[in-house]
Amino acid sequence: MVRRALVLVSALTLSQACADPPQPRVVAPPPRPVAAAPVEEPTPTSDTVPVNADDPMKGPKSAPITIVMFSDFQCPFCRRVGPTIERVLDTYPGKVRVVWKDLPLSFHPHAREAAVIARVVQITRGDEAFWKFHDRVFENQTAMSPESLREWAYALGVDDGVISSHRVEAEARVDRGLAESERLVIKGTPNFLIDGELISGAQPFDKFKAIVDAHLQKAQELAGQGVPQSDLYAKMVEQYFNAPKTETPEPEPPEDTTVWKVEIGSAPTRGSKDALVTIVTFSDFQCPFCKRVEQTFSELEQAYPGKLRFVWKNQPLTFHNRAMPAAIAAREVFKQKGEAAFWKMHDALFASQPKLEDEDLEAAASQIPGVDPKKVLAAVGKAKWRSEIEDDIEQAEALKVGGTPHSFVNGRVVTGAQPLAKFKKIVDEELAKAEEKVKAGTKPDKVYAETIKGGKLPGAVVVLPVPPDAPWKGGAKAKVVVQVFSDFQCPFCRRLSRTSADDSTGQTGALERIEKRYGDKIKIVWRDFPLAFHDRAIPAAVLAREAKKQKGNATFWKVHDELFDSQKSLDDETLKAIAKRHGIDWAKVEAAMAQNGWKDAIDADLKAGGDAGVTGTPAVFVNGKAILGAQPEEAFVKVIDKALAKK
Repeated sequence: MVRRALVLVSALTLSQACADPPQPRVVAPPPRPVAAAPVEEPTPTSDTVPVNADDPMKGPKSAPITIVMFSDFQCPFCRRVGPTIERVLDTYPGKVRVVWKDLPLSFHPHAREAAVIARVVQITRGDEAFWKFHDRVFENQTAMSPESLREWAYALGVDDGVISSHRVEAEARVDRGLAESERLVIKGTPNFLIDGELISGAQPFDKFKAIVDAHLQKAQELAGQGVPQSDLYAKMVEQYFNAPKTETPEPEPPEDTTVWKVEIGSAPTRGSKDALVTIVTFSDFQCPFCKRVEQTFSELEQAYPGKLRFVWKNQPLTFHNRAMPAAIAAREVFKQKGEAAFWKMHDALFASQPKLEDEDLEAAASQIPGVDPKKVLAAVGKAKWRSEIEDDIEQAEALKVGGTPHSFVNGRVVTGAQPLAKFKKIVDEELAKAEEKVKAGTKPDKVYAETIKGGKLPGAVVVLPVPPDAPWKGGAKAKVVVQVFSDFQCPFCRRLSRTSADDSTGQTGALERIEKRYGDKIKIVWRDFPLAFHDRAIPAAVLAREAKKQKGNATFWKVHDELFDSQKSLDDETLKAIAKRHGIDWAKVEAAMAQNGWKDAIDADLKAGGDAGVTGTPAVFVNGKAILGAQPEEAFVKVIDKALAKK
């Protein structure tokens, strides 16, 4: 991870004591002239198509041609046009600058988070790091997830704490891009304004070349007329800009009308029990998208008075370190004073976001009449309601909830902070169905139960036979089998498998902890799941497999630990050194790598994981029960204890 040096400047303060005798006056010498700091080159801009000084940029600011591109990290057409833009820059060195503008489309669930994290990378590491992150995201677009985005940022020295502390500024920059696109009537992606002249879509290189060539001639003409370089871009925009026509955005995927069986249980609800449409939302108090969708829900309540019921379900994401404490605080308020108090606390927490430290939770609780803030903080400190919150998380896993916010409108999925129109369309359809049910004799308060009665709920347990050659440790005939689909180059897998020396919270090394806790009562099985964007995951997996073949299970796990400890450098020299330390024949390892000697075994694990629904790492199955991500020890203890208790 790249680390920035912190320059500490200390100021020396001179003071005089009253008892000191008078001293001769010392006249300080005149200050030496200080060289003026270099003046940063101004960014040529235009009021019509602005280029902001903090927009990510490639090419010199003084370039005569400016390409402003509105793009979306999850748009396949934006990915496709990337090489074309690089070719333009290579063809016209020093003559073209490319300016990035954010336009994350609402139906791309990860696009906004990608944009925000990219901006944090830029804010903290500069334009060069931004473009490295940009390239990594587009190269691995199909593997995009909240976890992978953070992993890619981490590789550039930007961890979760940095993202959290710079999120507000990054969000503001992304929102500015959205506002600029709206003013310019730019609706889809990719869209390019070359000195104000519009190109829509992933057009071929020749299309860009024709426009750039014509603009270069015009720029030369204007320069010959005495237009200074600082004003050239604005003059070019005056020449070429026409208000773009509304573009048809990338079409939304086919509408999913599947109804899921989403039980409400004892969750906090808002609205009448007779409401014909119930919206259940799995949410996270630290998630900015969850905060955004709350405004949409308020607008829905106003649009459908008395017809909607809202249900809160907890889904605190593992990379939001204050999401669980906030959820516990809200749960304590719910237990103290009921649903009305819960929703007031809910509003106060979202209003406080991103400030959700203990003092912020206490301040939010103090706003609720009759609530004891000290008891709320005590509940947070003791993790009092954690088991109930984990019941929600378990339900979310069974319902295939992958991120937040994730809503079910009478059982139908709406993923992400979708706009009001998206929700209204589904609400209107579900209202019509519900009204038909009432006409047919169903009581209004029974409509939801009737609607989800035959709904989809995939089995939470999958059948995963253990391959006979799989590496394992623990009890050979243990009642509980823990299968770990993992990747030696994945930092989240390392976090799950190895205890960090600087971790005082017990949130890393969960697998090590449960191994010590349960001993031979459990059997831990390794399954290879190398991700496509980790170029050293397969070589590392081959070394580990060879370790087992040559030296047995015990050596496999020693090599396993060293690979994770050496994760930042898994080149051949590192692998060779690990092999040597454990007496492994490196020539055989090299032969296995060259001949794809373990391809069948690794491919079999990949297929087994894919069939079980694994899309990322780490993914753990406890007797077939999925636990996804680098979860803490408690998440495993709960499932293992239940499995051990079964007869």
